[in-house]
Amino acid sequence: MTAPAGPRRTLWSVLLCALIGGPPALAADPVPEAAKRFGVPEAPRALLVRGTTDIALFQNVLTTFVTRHADLQITYEQWASNDLYTVSAAECAAGGAAADMVISSAVDQQVRLVNDGCARPHRSQLTDWLPDAANWRNELFGITREPAVMVYNRDLVPASEAPRSRFDLIDLLRPADSRYAGRVATYDIEASGLGYLFAFMDSQQATTFGSLIEAFDRAGAVATCCSAEIIDGVVSGRYLVAYNVLGSYALARATEAPNLAVVAPEDYTLVLARAALIPRGARNPQAAGEFLDFLLSDAGRAAMIEARLIVDLADADTSALHFSAPTGAVLRQIPLSPVLLVGLDRQKRGLFLDLWRNTFANR
Repeated sequence: MTAPAGPRRTLWSVLLCALIGGPPALAADPVPEAAKRFGVPEAPRALLVRGTTDIALFQNVLTTFVTRHADLQITYEQWASNDLYTVSAAECAAGGAAADMVISSAVDQQVRLVNDGCARPHRSQLTDWLPDAANWRNELFGITREPAVMVYNRDLVPASEAPRSRFDLIDLLRPADSRYAGRVATYDIEASGLGYLFAFMDSQQATTFGSLIEAFDRAGAVATCCSAEIIDGVVSGRYLVAYNVLGSYALARATEAPNLAVVAPEDYTLVLARAALIPRGARNPQAAGEFLDFLLSDAGRAAMIEARLIVDLADADTSALHFSAPTGAVLRQIPLSPVLLVGLDRQKRGLFLDLWRNTFANR
């Protein structure tokens, strides 16, 4: 039983190496972080969906779908973004069966899968209504609307110091004796595909990026795992501020943590649409298409709005969650297009990761 595992590990390791550069390394097979089934066990059709969205955040969407499609049972697997890309690319390269749908916040990795011929097309009236930035080749579809935000602990950060922009955050970290030293967190972009995407987009768009990286270095900022861990760290007071956190997770946490303030940066706010694709090797592509159309329908969007996976930055209801979204803030949608492949270029990615490693060395 162990013999087949070796070749799979080698294939996945080589594919991961192609993404990040460096020599192939033998690694354990990627596995999901969690999994849950939705629908009745006797349903005649089954759908396997893999995604980076936490089950707790996505389960109402899945439950709403299966109540409307009693003949379908969905198995939803929650994955880390880099592992999800690795296993999806490996299944594509092997040419066999794959998941029925892959949904990831690391949309640059999704673009790469489509570019490599790993997706099959789906077209409907609902997909035709999507803007160009959310539909690439009828193979990759943006299904959410989520800002990249800053969060801070309202009990520990005075209102006079609360950052509203990247310039404010840099100013907080500038003094040699800043009390924010060692207490500002962001994603570890080597571990998080989403973190890498946000950081690389910042580097391409922000005149503040160089100053921000220098401030992180000088103040001993912490690069760590994932949205939930970062946000929990701010709520507990371990961190005072966190940067480039996904707004859906922050707003969901704010419903139960009144000390958590959420800020859409007023200099500009990146806006992400999680990207869904139907793999070329999907066992049940018809059902996957039905699920995709549901996600784009009024009912699906309502379920995602309730889960805060679709965020209207002008929504007055968010004020109750201490959400600051300044009028006139510059919104920068991350498009689903080949432009995202620039950040995955082996040489560019290697140089960018070197810069990041040097910034967060010995943290």
